[in-house]
Amino acid sequence: MLVVEREEEAGGVPRHCAHTGFGVRDLRRVLSGPRYARRIVDLTERAGVEVSTRTMVTGWASPRVAEITGPAGVERVGATAVVLATGARERPRAARLVPGDRPAGVLTTGELQQLVHVRRGAAEAIGRRAVVVGAEHVSYSALLTLRRAGVRPIGMITSLERHQTVGLFALAAATALRVPLWTGTSLSAIRGRGRVSQVELAEVSSGRTRTIDADTVVFSGDWIPDHELARAGGLKIDPGTRGPAADLLGRTSGAGIFAAGNLVHPVEPADVVACRAARVGLAVADWLRAGTDPVPARLRVVATDGLLWVFPNLVAPGAADHGPFAIRSREHRHGATVVVEQGGQVVARHRLRRAVPNRTQEIPGTWVGALDPQAGAVLLRIEG
Repeated sequence: MLVVEREEEAGGVPRHCAHTGFGVRDLRRVLSGPRYARRIVDLTERAGVEVSTRTMVTGWASPRVAEITGPAGVERVGATAVVLATGARERPRAARLVPGDRPAGVLTTGELQQLVHVRRGAAEAIGRRAVVVGAEHVSYSALLTLRRAGVRPIGMITSLERHQTVGLFALAAATALRVPLWTGTSLSAIRGRGRVSQVELAEVSSGRTRTIDADTVVFSGDWIPDHELARAGGLKIDPGTRGPAADLLGRTSGAGIFAAGNLVHPVEPADVVACRAARVGLAVADWLRAGTDPVPARLRVVATDGLLWVFPNLVAPGAADHGPFAIRSREHRHGATVVVEQGGQVVARHRLRRAVPNRTQEIPGTWVGALDPQAGAVLLRIEG
């Protein structure tokens, strides 16, 4: 087993997150991000896995033969099985088409955390007064990182009508950190010469604008998978997640190529990712034991009206003990129902107490056993 990691140290994003809350579901303990990352890497190395840091897969010489670039140069590595776990990233300002000037002081949460926790960036490199764009889980992590760097968060904005995190986080930000949340608001322009000096905010409903003084803008959320290797390998891409289409066991459209983590369901907490990836690891072991079995016949599972994505988005019909499906809603809805259809017929309904954008919810997969292998794709929609 070989793990290829492009950064100086293995451990992924948790290395950049100084706050606690990691490891609850997989390690059954509460750890900070860096401690969690060290624990996972330690377990990996004790299991005999080779970890190559400062190394990247830069292309494919052929199926399951990777071109790897590292300190020793370029080499080709063949494998019986490949697991893509390249994660996801936040869309930067350019991808969000925010107009205005192009000054310094515009970051994503990931860049901010790298500066503060990895590169130990000076406060002046970050600024003193920051606006956070977004109101989901990672947005509140950005608040904590800003405070740790000595930067004052002066407000959070979201175009939706309310936040998308748990109520406790939102309450702590409003009362303990005293950071206002401006809902129904978008960032309409960034101003500044050399460095951000002002941001223009617009009310979504009326279009009215106002300007506030700030020297830092942090874009949070709005995730896109790092799917370049999946595309280069010719894997089928799911239009909802925008990562490689995969089933519950991480099997993609390519024989012997698996996908796991936030590459296939952007984006989930690290311990949730670890628990789901454990299933993928078992499936890889089965593949290695069985040899070169063909890719199984599966149906597509497609998110439609009101849903952003569903995972898994490939399914083998007839599996009576199929696990749950993760879904993301496009908007807030109370008393919503997820409807599962195939061939114009309703296969199942599942009631949700409420649907929240940017937060994953699960519905049972007991309906998989009732699917018709000949009736085509399975469609999921949300109503109510």
